[in-house]
Amino acid sequence: MESFGADTPMGRAGQSVELAPAYVFFASQESSYVSGEVLGVTGGKPLP
Repeated sequence: MESFGADTPMGRAGQSVELAPAYVFFASQESSYVSGEVLGVTGGKPLP
């Protein structure tokens, strides 16, 4: 578990307080005009 996230440019795993705002945004009415987007909350690691 200690090495989880070590391969990201940030060098660590994301904290829940860093990830949650993205989830909250897409679950809210604020994202009602967003369609088919992928938001990479990856610490700088490219999406597969």
